[in-house]
Amino acid sequence: MLTTTAPETLPALYLSDETAWLDSMADLIARGDVGELDYDNLREYLTDMAIRDRREVWSRLIVLILHHLKWQAQPKRRKSGWRSSIIEQRRELKRIFQSKALRNHAEKELTDAYRSAVEQAVQETGLPESEFPSISQYSASEWVALPVPE
Repeated sequence: MLTTTAPETLPALYLSDETAWLDSMADLIARGDVGELDYDNLREYLTDMAIRDRREVWSRLIVLILHHLKWQAQPKRRKSGWRSSIIEQRRELKRIFQSKALRNHAEKELTDAYRSAVEQAVQETGLPESEFPSISQYSASEWVALPVPE
């Protein structure tokens, strides 16, 4: 069992060694000593984790859509890196989507993510925006399930 740090030092531990602080929080919870938790930093940490997770979904979804769009729009300029990126983003999003909350977040943000991917595709390809569908033809889950381009 971990040695729990005294409650008055938990805020300092949060700043100096986040992993040790997390271990202390988990130990306190396991022992039922919830009154000793460092609630202020715990709230901040959990909020930051949620923001980080949502940001990762957003970023990976845009990259996945972007590379699919470029693959479809520029058959003579296809790059193996786009295909590799599609494979990587699909693999990671499949794992992330095991969380129903994060899958739902992706579905909720899909319209904006798609719009951002199209904007970036226009910038990177030099093609007019009209070359790309104006709205996503797939749900977030469908983007992840699309076959890998050949």
